[in-house]
Amino acid sequence: MAIAVALSVGSRYAFSRGSSISFISFVAVAGLALSVAVLVIVVSVVNGFERELKERVLGMLPHLTLYGREPVVATVSELEALQQLPGVTGVVPFVQGAGLAAVADKVSGVLITGIEPERYAAVSDLHQYLDPQVDLVAGEFGVLLGAGLADELRVTPGDRVTLVLPNATVTPAGLFPRQKRFTLKGIVRSQSEVDGRAAYIHQRDAQRLFRLGSRVHGYQVRLADLFQANQVAQLALEHSGRDRMFARSWMRTHGNLFRAIGIQKTTMFVLLSFLVGVAAFNLVSTLVMVVDQRSSDVAILRTLGSDTTTVVSAFVLLGTALGTTGIVAGLAIGFIISTLLPGLYAWASSSFDLDLMSQYLVSYLPVEVRLEDLLGIALTALLLCIASTLYPAWRAARLQPAEVLAHE
Repeated sequence: MAIAVALSVGSRYAFSRGSSISFISFVAVAGLALSVAVLVIVVSVVNGFERELKERVLGMLPHLTLYGREPVVATVSELEALQQLPGVTGVVPFVQGAGLAAVADKVSGVLITGIEPERYAAVSDLHQYLDPQVDLVAGEFGVLLGAGLADELRVTPGDRVTLVLPNATVTPAGLFPRQKRFTLKGIVRSQSEVDGRAAYIHQRDAQRLFRLGSRVHGYQVRLADLFQANQVAQLALEHSGRDRMFARSWMRTHGNLFRAIGIQKTTMFVLLSFLVGVAAFNLVSTLVMVVDQRSSDVAILRTLGSDTTTVVSAFVLLGTALGTTGIVAGLAIGFIISTLLPGLYAWASSSFDLDLMSQYLVSYLPVEVRLEDLLGIALTALLLCIASTLYPAWRAARLQPAEVLAHE
């Protein structure tokens, strides 16, 4: 009962009309809410980049690629053996090489990948970013281009695109680069870095273009667990032969970026937690003023029989109540802004012709609010708020009732 009375007195005074502490308390709570909201927004944006890297970029790219030291013949037995390796969910043969895409006077570097459309979904989400009617048929020499590459070449479906290889062909007129004219069948709009350099053609057309006959350059593999890529690579090479093939996983091409995103999230959480800490410790000044202004009430409670524990608990509860108000408000504000942020960014980009994401792995602002992050932020902020109440509570507990009441 004594704790409830003390908390009621402190809260009523702290937020009473006309009290100087009312404004200070509001500022402290508002500062805490703003700090928590900023932390929620920043962490949610970093989560969005991590999600897009895993689902969009690595969804388009193979998790593990086995390259033949020389072009190899893809046999059914080898495909089945690789498929049976632990953690492997899909295996397909592929043909791949660097080249140029040319349209009139526009030329751009591309990575040409020969695929079997009906089987490629086992290792890539390419089909998710294409019109369902779009298909590659062997012998028609159709090509799929990434949206960024198509915009650079200024082509639309139905246009003719010439793919040029660095390999030279000897003719009576001299050396000429190997080239073939393709028809643009569709545009891949994954909104990732893949769109800027990808060119997909049918595997049989690629074999003719690269003059491989019935051979391929290797196998692309999808895994159930991304982080088992190196272990699966070792097993695959033991089966296929290290003198015949070598492996390259996503960790080599995007591993540093993935680790950088994880480190950035941890770093931003720690740094912005200091901001939350500063806002939380603003409660100290508020509670100290409550102790000074209501010292007589504390003294009366002590004369009525309240012990030190009661007084300390009262001010800890008061500070915790103020902190909880700020934390809940900050979480709500941060969640709302994070939810609206992608739409606001898209509107600003189109309205003011901005391209702020051109240097990143996706062309839009990804945001993902995770419950575990909200709980972690709330717990961290709450602990900081509780810590900030200890000094004012200790100060209140040290008041001597006789000295305080003697001056009343």
